[in-house]
Amino acid sequence: MPGCVIAAPSFPADTPGIDEDYVFNWVRDAAIAAMEVAKAGMPPGPGGTVETLNNYVRFAGLCRSNIQPPLSQGHACFTIAGDPRPWTEQNDGPALQSTSLLAAYDQLDPDIQSQAAGLVNANVAFLLEVYKAPTTNLWEEHTGYSLFARSAQLRCFEDIEASTIAGIDKPAGLQPAIDWLRQAVAGHWDGGKYVSLMADSGNGVPPSPHNPVVSDYDPNIDVVQSAIYGAIPVGDTKLLATAAQLRSQWEEGGIVFYPINKADKEKYGIGPLFGRYPGDVYDGDTSHPIPGGHPWALSTCNVAELHYQLAADIRANGNVPVDDLSTRFFAQSGIGASTAPASAAAALVATGDSMLRAVIYHSDNLELSEQFDGATGFERSVHNLTWSYAAYLSAMRARVEAM
Repeated sequence: MPGCVIAAPSFPADTPGIDEDYVFNWVRDAAIAAMEVAKAGMPPGPGGTVETLNNYVRFAGLCRSNIQPPLSQGHACFTIAGDPRPWTEQNDGPALQSTSLLAAYDQLDPDIQSQAAGLVNANVAFLLEVYKAPTTNLWEEHTGYSLFARSAQLRCFEDIEASTIAGIDKPAGLQPAIDWLRQAVAGHWDGGKYVSLMADSGNGVPPSPHNPVVSDYDPNIDVVQSAIYGAIPVGDTKLLATAAQLRSQWEEGGIVFYPINKADKEKYGIGPLFGRYPGDVYDGDTSHPIPGGHPWALSTCNVAELHYQLAADIRANGNVPVDDLSTRFFAQSGIGASTAPASAAAALVATGDSMLRAVIYHSDNLELSEQFDGATGFERSVHNLTWSYAAYLSAMRARVEAM
């Protein structure tokens, strides 16, 4: 259907050796793609609006209308006809969709604007009911208290609170939810890193970062994504401390070292590439799990964007947020406490460029799959992953703003 955003045009019969079918519309992936369409400044059609975005809203509304109990408004995945696919309930999707609809609003037909406002209001009403509850996490592997979901919900609520769009409701519970989520996000800090997912004890004991869902899930790339797509500030030194650990675990000497990162650094001075988390075994073909997983294009682009956004912040406010927590992160770019802001910003841009150069170098003539092989660097898993392209475009926009 028009407006459907497939995760990738890859399915087993089309992609020999790959047993995954990605020809479905994930609410999260579609919203992230729609954000890039909204930011792209596409030429308007005869009515002065962008038909791609109009179609996105229509399809999102179709999917919503097809949800029936026991499925929730957080249902994560739909067929290309807009029917629910048996899948998980993920409460980050409605938040990301609302953020994308707000960004696209001015480029929509008037009647589609009304539909978009209705979707946003329904999403917010749903989220206000569930934001304190556990959910299936970003990687669709575990259920618990997700930092990414909480950060995405917080950004959504903050965007709603700041919106001046007519027809967007601001329920009475919005500000209390914002205050609660800010504290909940801060509660994922365990003293050394942000914990991706905390367990639901089920016995009334409050969740704690010392009670994670799995022991080999951190540091997790979804912490960086909680800043790129959520509400965690890029200058948060706790975030930067976590990002530094993410990088070191996939470089030489790290617990899940990718050999390609060493080869790229020595031969071309590019990289590193980033994966998802230390215990990852998903390589795009679930019949052949690989301990440690592989680098992902979108993960690497998201970390590059973190560097670009931070560079832009430093240029804007003239302050380099070096403290005991962030020292290691800045040192990875050759930045110390005495580095001048302009020099620090330039160094961060150079670090981001090195990461994106690795993505470009290992792409298949600029086509981006989901993953790169951690040993050879060749692309693997499903081809032409939509999120990979969205993450690259988002990073490049951030780079322009950082210069």
